[in-house]
Amino acid sequence: CSGFPLSIFFIVINEFCERFSYYGMRAVLVLYFKYFLHWDDNLATAIYHTFVALCYLTPILGAIIADSWLGKFKTIVSLSIVYTIGQAVLSVGSINDLSDHNRDGSPDNVPLHVSLSMIGLVLIALGTGGIKPCVSAFGGDQFEDDQEEQRSTFFSLFYLSINAGSLISTIVTPSLRATECGIHTKQRCYPLAFGIPAILMAVSLIVFVAGNRMYKKVKPQGNIMLQVCKCIGFAIKNRFRHRSKEFPKREHWLDWASEKYDKRLIAQTKMVLKVLFLYIPLPMFWALFDQQGSRWTLQATAMNGDFGVPVQPDQMQIVNPILIVIMVPVVDSLIYPLIRKCKINFTPLKKITVGMFLASMAFVAAALLQVQIDKTSPVFPAAGQTQIRLMNLGSVPAVVQFQPQLQNVDVAPKVATDYMIFETSQLQSLNVTSGSLETTQSLEGLLEGKRYTFAFQAFGAGIASNLVFDNVTSKPEEGKNLIRFINSYDSTVTVVLDDETVALLLPLTASNYTTIPGGKRQHTIKGTTPSSSCTVSSKKFGFGSAYTISINECTQDTLNITYFEDIPPSSVHMAWQIPQYFLLTCGEVVFSVTGLEFSYSQAPSNMKSVLQAGWLLSVAVGNIIVLIVAGASKLSKQWAEYVLFAALLFVVCIIFAIMASFYTYVDPNEIEAQFNEQEKEDKKDQDDHGKETDSKM
Repeated sequence: CSGFPLSIFFIVINEFCERFSYYGMRAVLVLYFKYFLHWDDNLATAIYHTFVALCYLTPILGAIIADSWLGKFKTIVSLSIVYTIGQAVLSVGSINDLSDHNRDGSPDNVPLHVSLSMIGLVLIALGTGGIKPCVSAFGGDQFEDDQEEQRSTFFSLFYLSINAGSLISTIVTPSLRATECGIHTKQRCYPLAFGIPAILMAVSLIVFVAGNRMYKKVKPQGNIMLQVCKCIGFAIKNRFRHRSKEFPKREHWLDWASEKYDKRLIAQTKMVLKVLFLYIPLPMFWALFDQQGSRWTLQATAMNGDFGVPVQPDQMQIVNPILIVIMVPVVDSLIYPLIRKCKINFTPLKKITVGMFLASMAFVAAALLQVQIDKTSPVFPAAGQTQIRLMNLGSVPAVVQFQPQLQNVDVAPKVATDYMIFETSQLQSLNVTSGSLETTQSLEGLLEGKRYTFAFQAFGAGIASNLVFDNVTSKPEEGKNLIRFINSYDSTVTVVLDDETVALLLPLTASNYTTIPGGKRQHTIKGTTPSSSCTVSSKKFGFGSAYTISINECTQDTLNITYFEDIPPSSVHMAWQIPQYFLLTCGEVVFSVTGLEFSYSQAPSNMKSVLQAGWLLSVAVGNIIVLIVAGASKLSKQWAEYVLFAALLFVVCIIFAIMASFYTYVDPNEIEAQFNEQEKEDKKDQDDHGKETDSKM
């Protein structure tokens, strides 16, 4: 087809579906841990990065299986089956109704869901990592040696399919997650968010197998990584055997392998090890980079996602692939040429250093943003403390005295104070004075670490009051809002919210909190008393707020209500994450792209797979670093952890710059040519020696 083997179209479609499956599942994973399995942020982050690390460790296994045993085609098919099963198991494990026998909206057998989820993720890691080094190489095998231009176009289409799959899935699956589904109770639809990627993975497998007869299949020819490892192992062992001073030193420790391995392999291994030595600091970059899907997504859950339409926290990850598409051509066609015009020697290693620095600055930006988020976050009582808020529902000012002589507070009509913190053991009672009326409320027996609202209302015969337990100890999750109603009317009120009855309230009693979606949507509130019925449209509650709404009287069929803010809505907009994404993406462009190009330019052609394995291993180690820090960190503030990561990468950046200054660039082709020339001379000498022997005979 236009000079291309028809088989490559099956491979490109296969890659698009597989990347959609992987990135779509990964986009919602950390929120699944947090909101479905109810893990805390540190555990969710740790398991997320354990999974990502596995995904980048298993490619080494996949490459060895393909090159030494099954071949690329059979490896892709067999591991894709494992991959598809893993996606299906993860989707089944996220079905709430699987163990919700009492139909209360929460799974009754959480260990079952955790077990299924972990089994699914291990299978996915084995599948996606195992086929990673095989698919692109298998596509390259489809071309003849004289089809260099077509092969180059294929790789462009191949990487376009990767980015397209990532981009589309990062929009789609968070939207699916945000919908509600379920048999008995409606929950966030994780089964659909994981189920669609599972279907796409099955489609990927079917499409790939459908092209079976068209593929050009290269037989396994042994894995160069194993040869390199054996060469290194033999050199170390041989050097240890000959550690005595009676044996002369050799120019390089790898030269101790010369008794068993040829000079070409030893020289190639030396070049590879020089590059791999420079890889040692690189994992720190990936430790920061891969937190887009964990810490940064969790950060977005505490922000305002109103972009005209509600944007889910996990959808913010789409900023990275969008910026990649924009920044790669800008950097290549504008930034680098400008630097060259300024006659600055911007070597590949200098580019990698700059990439590290930019990633470090991205986390400084994340820390500054986190400080602003923390300023708007509500303060909840610590152990041994209780918070009390005063709510005057009457039309007369009042003075409240906390006994014994703790605090006097003036409360205006139709106003609620902020929450006040007290030592629980010191609270005994409070006295309310409103005009000539007075009442006392006992405060003994209040729970530590909890919030209470003391609502009161003065009327002709006295002061009615009610101490309401506020059953909220954290900001609402996923940007949702909480609202409850309190009846300041003089008779029983039935409260209907959006055509659903939420409470039957006696005077001065409060309903439980009702969860409503975040965003700009207005809700219809209807209050019905024995003598009247009236409605009103609510305000827009934003994201992550909690309100108590006082039901007052009716005026011409309009319900009069008063809003009391229990927890303020998230005021820091998600758009403020864009600067940190921009810095990190710029860092990725000059780090990742340059790193691969540098690695390939400094290694022999038959050693590319070794360097690719080393590169993927650096990503895995980076995720293990996050796992260790998240598990061992004693920092109570998230902004401090961001600063810690930024500082660590900055220090590593300096170390890498020093290491890079001692590196000498080589030309592998020139070294290969020298070996080829040497081999020709050796062969010629052998032929001449053979002729001399023949003439003497």
